[in-house]
Formats: sequence, C-alpha cells, structure tokens
Amino acid sequence: MTQKTAFSPSSRRSGLRLVAACTLAALALFASGCKTFRHRDESGASPESLFKQAHKFLDEGSYGAAVKTYEALTARYPFSDPAKQARLDLIYAYYKQHEKEAAIDAADSFIRENPTHPRLDYAYYMKGLVYFERDINFLERWMKVDISERPPQDLSKSLESFQHLVTQYPQSEYAADAHQRMLYVRNRLADYNIHVARYYVKRGAWIAALARSREVIETFEGSPRTRDALEISALCYDRLGMKDLAADSRKLLASNFPESSAGGADHKKKRWWKPF
Repeated sequence: MTQKTAFSPSSRRSGLRLVAACTLAALALFASGCKTFRHRDESGASPESLFKQAHKFLDEGSYGAAVKTYEALTARYPFSDPAKQARLDLIYAYYKQHEKEAAIDAADSFIRENPTHPRLDYAYYMKGLVYFERDINFLERWMKVDISERPPQDLSKSLESFQHLVTQYPQSEYAADAHQRMLYVRNRLADYNIHVARYYVKRGAWIAALARSREVIETFEGSPRTRDALEISALCYDRLGMKDLAADSRKLLASNFPESSAGGADHKKKRWWKPF
C-alpha cells in the first residue's frame, strides 16, 4: 500500500514563496533581455534611418545632435550611399556648430575622396565660406571697425576655393555668391597691401613699397586701390632714380584717374570693405 506524504501548512507556504521568487527572477530576466534587445536595435540602426534622423536634427537646428548622428553613420557604414551624403552634410553641420576647423577638414576630405562627385561645388563653396568668415566677426561689424590695417587671415585660401568654384563650376547655384565674395576678398587683400606699402614708404624702404604696389596693380587689377598703387609706384621709381618708369606710372595714373594729381593727392578713403 502506497503511503501518502502529508505537507504541513508551513511547507506549502515555503513552496509558494519559492515559486514566487522564481517567477520574479524570470520576469526580471525577461525585462533585462527586452532592454538589451532595444539597445541592440538602436545601435544597429540602418544607414538610411540614421541619415533620416540626422537630417531631421539638421532641419530642426539641433546641430550638435546632427553632428553626432552623422559621425555615427559614417563610422558604422563608411561605404554606404547615405554615408557619402552624410559627409557632405557634415560640412554644413560643423559650420553651424561653429566647429570651423572640422568643417574645413570635412570639406578637404570630401574633395579628396570624391573627385567626380556632382556636389563638389558645394564642398568648395563651404570651404571658401568658412575661410571668408574668419576675416571679420560680428562685433567688428556691429562696431564698424576699420579692418583695412589688419592682416587678412586666411583670405588667400578663401579666394582660392571660390576661384576654383567659379572656374570649374560656372553654372553652380553658388557661383554668383562666390563671385561677389571674391570681389570683397580681392579688394581686402589689395587694401592691406597698400597699407603695408605706405608703411614702407614712411621708412624709405622704396623697393619693398614698390613690390607691394606692383602686386596690387598686377594681381588685383580693377581694385579701388589701383589708384593708390600707381601713386606709390611713381613715387618709389622717382626715389630709386628710375625716371622712365616713374613717368610711365604717372601716365597710367593720368589716363585711368584724370582727377588725380601727379604728386599723389590724398583722396577720401572709401569704405568698400563693409560686409554685404
């Protein structure tokens, strides 16, 4: 005859507690697994979804978030089509985030790695724009500071980028704006050369002053400072005993600027440098 085992009430309660503990442990493990799954799902997002999210951040003006998402996309899926567009968008995102060096590096990398890309004009434009905006800041604009005596930092690089754009991509939507900025850059460089030339004139450094004035005449032809350059050239040639060349400079001055005197009259300086 089989003997039945009897369970005491205390034994039953212990069993129930054990079952409850196992159930709670199972639920905790399940929740942890779900959390891990969600994390893996986010980290394994497709390049298309990452690009869409980054572009959304960019449109919203959340430039820091856009930069991080674009960087994640290019790091995880470097050879995908969205990554190529992301590298282009990163230039603008860095620019708006005030990470100017990163914007220039991104533009240089894109130009180097995508020599036949149809949007190269944009990369050249953004590179030129970053260098261009280094020359004058908001406070100087607001306070109307005369920057003509300050060395034009990085403007030669800006001019080079804009020049490449308007020469190689004349039909680009950015070409017209680049051309206008080139005029400013050329005039800014010419103005600084005249400032340096006058500094040399005051110290009797005729050859150095002549070199600066000739650069304005030959490199920045059509600049508002051409008149100043011809006047300084005539003066320097005179002091160097080169009378024929001095006479030639005065002829050019008289034919192009008939209101000028041969002695180099001091005319009112126009503030052409004001940003547009």
